Amino acid sequence: MFYYLNGTVAELLPGMAVMDCGGVGYACRTTSNTLSALKRGQNGKMYTFLHVGDAIFDLYGFATRNELDAFRMLIGVSGVGPKAALGLLSAMTPDALTLAIVTEDERALTSAPGIGKKIARRMILELKDRLSGETFGGGADVSGGAAAAFVDKATEAAQALTALGYSAQEIRAAMKGLDTASLPLEEIIRQSLKKMAK
Repeated sequence: MFYYLNGTVAELLPGMAVMDCGGVGYACRTTSNTLSALKRGQNGKMYTFLHVGDAIFDLYGFATRNELDAFRMLIGVSGVGPKAALGLLSAMTPDALTLAIVTEDERALTSAPGIGKKIARRMILELKDRLSGETFGGGADVSGGAAAAFVDKATEAAQALTALGYSAQEIRAAMKGLDTASLPLEEIIRQSLKKMAK
């Protein structure tokens, strides 16, 4: 089982990065967000997931553990395969994805290629409660970790803003770009309110 790859970025192709690790090139299917974080010819690190099935042996790689956890969570939803999961994570960051799910923003989810209303509703149904708890992706316990901290704060901030009468779309737009992983909950809410007041 591969945990991560650390080596030279040999190639950057549409939807794929090739990592040279000790003279072996590993082709990793990935998201546009991860591709933008890598630079050809420079050292890079990718957290990986090996997908094995009938005549399938694909390696997926992500620039952050948070993105890997989100990918694993998504493919655990009935009807969401690796291709759709990559499409979602290319269209939005893991924090934006979490916010869209906890605020039941179907419009944001269906903006990704290959995600229709039926799948979006299923994702919300299967993942909303999980994202409000202490687990993230595949039941992996990340209590106290960055992913859990983000999920808890994002959920609480979204709930607080919803209680103030703001729509899911307004909340998502206001929280976009905020460093929700490190900002205190109160600061996330304050900055979101400031954006919506403009």
